[in-house]
Amino acid sequence: MKRACVVISLVIIAVTLALGQVKRKNSVEAEIIALEKRAFEAWKNKDKKAFQEGMLEDSLSIYSSGAVTKEQWIQMSIDPNCTVKSYSLDNIKVTMLSSAIALMTYRFTQDTVCNGKQEPSPVWASTVFVKRGKKWLGAFHQETPADQAK
Repeated sequence: MKRACVVISLVIIAVTLALGQVKRKNSVEAEIIALEKRAFEAWKNKDKKAFQEGMLEDSLSIYSSGAVTKEQWIQMSIDPNCTVKSYSLDNIKVTMLSSAIALMTYRFTQDTVCNGKQEPSPVWASTVFVKRGKKWLGAFHQETPADQAK
């Protein structure tokens, strides 16, 4: 009887710890998704400060035109010749690469015009977030125009 109580107690402890891990993981995933959605809103609203505060200084972004630094990316994002009318994200997945590195992959559609030209849509994208202290910051971002359905 004593042995059964010990086993049951150990099982309860193990289940409690496992559920705590799942809850923390889901919490981090929700935080990462919220940060990426906040970045899209900052892009739509040309909020330079949000990008300055939300990205590592040595962050890098990759587009079909090449690699850009944080400062170049911010200038592109607040370009007055670009208008973001709408966007939406789907197929979102967050993969924890470590307790301080998260990879978010997703597809987004957009109605964006830059310099009179419609921007590609849909687009596959990924963003790597790195935790510094208690804050998650964007470290890397890439976008690849999706093939159009035939």
